[in-house]
Amino acid sequence: MEEAETAEELLAKQHRKEKKELQAKIQSMKNAVPKNDKKRRKQLTDDVARLEAELSQKHENELKQLQNSNPAEKVDKVDEVVDGVDSINLAGGEQADSKQARVSKAQKRRDKKAALEKERENRIAEAEVENLLGSRHQEGLKLRQKLAEKQLQIKEMSSDGHCMYRAVEDQLVERGRALGIRELRAQTAQYMRSHSDDFLPFLTNPNTGDMYTADEFEKYCGDVAETAAWGGQLELRALTHVLQLPIEVIQADSPAIVIGEEYGKPPVTLIYMRHAYGLGEHYNSVEPLKDAASEEQE
Repeated sequence: MEEAETAEELLAKQHRKEKKELQAKIQSMKNAVPKNDKKRRKQLTDDVARLEAELSQKHENELKQLQNSNPAEKVDKVDEVVDGVDSINLAGGEQADSKQARVSKAQKRRDKKAALEKERENRIAEAEVENLLGSRHQEGLKLRQKLAEKQLQIKEMSSDGHCMYRAVEDQLVERGRALGIRELRAQTAQYMRSHSDDFLPFLTNPNTGDMYTADEFEKYCGDVAETAAWGGQLELRALTHVLQLPIEVIQADSPAIVIGEEYGKPPVTLIYMRHAYGLGEHYNSVEPLKDAASEEQE
């Protein structure tokens, strides 16, 4: 007899079906709007982002409701099936016992295979729950919505310690300026050295809490220039002066930050992601939204 699906499995199956239905609906909406109708294509982009957000929120609410109703329900499906087979009590004497023994090996193999498949489906369902409720998924969703309003999308940068400088380099290429990571780091460090009073008050020794000494500050600047040390707001402040450009930092849960507004030019735009990778913070670049970019070329 086939074992009934758990509530978690049924919900995961329903969510997969709803995602496929939404994808089909979105494709149908795209097909209905001429590519040269920029106004309707922009509205379509907004509508798609809204529909995706609504479905994701619906799924999140349903998953939370399910978790609240079954807070600690974890069943080992393999043991359940084996225990069920072992507990069968036949009333037909030795002949019945013999008959059961003859069929039990094949039946147990089938039951074990079914139980393992059920366990695999449970793991998939649990992974989907974790993914939809996870900080990384929610952060990515919020950023996509914010960027869609600007007709932009995330352009991924490598998570190698150079991500902030790599994102700035990518943005400068779009403006026809060729400054590589090594040069950006060197100029950032040099600016910080020559304007130490602007940066020293914000740098403290993690062990003592005291402001950096001159030697510690020099080592910090050396790391900026010569290693893959992660860059942050201090380095961005230095970069705005080096480049004489504003730098806009878009993040999921806070308003965008613009550093160097005094330069009055279109800003370099970076994406700050707190939960992108297991190691922590990460910067990405941006690029025109695919649909919007294809319309401009036509």
